[in-house]
Formats: sequence, C-alpha cells, structure tokens
Amino acid sequence: MLKVDNLTLHYGASQILWGVSLTARPGAVTAVMGTNGVGKTSLLRAIAGRHPYSGGTITLGGQVLDHPSAAQAAQAGIAYVPQGREIFPLLTVTENLQTGFACLPKSDHHIPDRIYDLFPVLKQMKNRRGGDLSGGQQQQLAIARALVARPKVLLLDEPTEGIQPNIIKQIGKVIELLRDEGEIAIILVEQFFDFAYGLADEFCVLNRGEVVLNQPASATPREVLLERVSI
Repeated sequence: MLKVDNLTLHYGASQILWGVSLTARPGAVTAVMGTNGVGKTSLLRAIAGRHPYSGGTITLGGQVLDHPSAAQAAQAGIAYVPQGREIFPLLTVTENLQTGFACLPKSDHHIPDRIYDLFPVLKQMKNRRGGDLSGGQQQQLAIARALVARPKVLLLDEPTEGIQPNIIKQIGKVIELLRDEGEIAIILVEQFFDFAYGLADEFCVLNRGEVVLNQPASATPREVLLERVSI
C-alpha cells in the first residue's frame, strides 16, 4: 500500500501542495481529480521522485521513502507514466520497452509475454520507431514500458489526453484488468470524468493544492463529485 501523508510541495517561493494525504491500495484505482492547475501532476511527480517535496511523508509497503530520487522511487516499485508520454522517438518499440529494465536486476531483463497480451499492437510494431507511432499507440507504449518494470504502484497522468475513443476503451480495459489482478496500486490523474468515474475505487479531489474530497467511490454520489471537481 502507498500512503501519502500531509505532503507539501513548492516551486521556488510558490507553494503548490498544502498538506495532501491519500492512500492507494493494491487492487484499487485511486482517481486524483480537479481542474487544471490544482496540483495533480505535481503530486504524481513528488511520488515518482521527479520533484522534491517540502514536507510530509510517502510510505510504500510500510517503508518510508525519504525524499527519493526518480531512480530510487522506481527501484522501490513506483512506475510513472507522465503526461506527454516521454517515449524515445528514435528508439524502436522494443528498445523503448527495454528502458524499463533500468531498475530491475539483470535476471529480469526480459519483456514478459503478458505485455504483448495487454497491448497486441506493440507486438506487431516491435521494430517500428516510437516516433512513428500514433498518439494512442505511443500511450500504450508508455504504459507498457512502465509495466515492464514490474511495479507495485502505477501512476498514470492523463492517459486519455489526445487519444481516439477506441484506444481509450482499450486502455480502460487494461486498467480494469490490472486492478482486478489485485497486485498493483493505481493512481489515476484524469480530466475525462466518465473514464475516471467508471474505474475509480477511491476519489481524491484537489482544489488549489488542497484535498477537498477524499472518499471511497461507493460513498461519493456522482452529483457531489461533479460539484467538487468543477470548483
């Protein structure tokens, strides 16, 4: 289980996060929602070791991660799929997937068949350069690369952004499958309300860097959530 407790974060003199707390359980999707600019991406970047946080604690499996670097967070089992995907355009699909080996012992330096079961299009395009893929295919590649690292926690930042509807459905099915397998905790930042609402087990809504709603999906009526998200 990943636990974020009282997290604060600054960019220079500007405070972005104010005492944010949330929990992400294996076998569950925690949806982090809110309008643009409220700190959702900053929260994921802090958890992933991409940006230092100012205060609070991040705990994974009972172990406190003491202001980890990106490499240390990855080694601890946190995989991050950023907004914009950050694939390597000149590397092939296979080579992009192999970059997920960086935090693994050498004995695990292989791409599981399961990756291609989840994303069959990647098997068909193994030798294509990442930059030649469509936006939806690149998003699938970015998620697959994260899964190659065998994560305990998967952070997804706007996975539906700029993606055609049929690929959004495929990505949703993959998230459902990962959730139902019960081994990975998933934190989903998403603007597409219906997509997040259909997947989430927990909701954490941010406004101006603070948590304004943190509840199980079963305790959050759709109308209440819509009101909070649109603050």
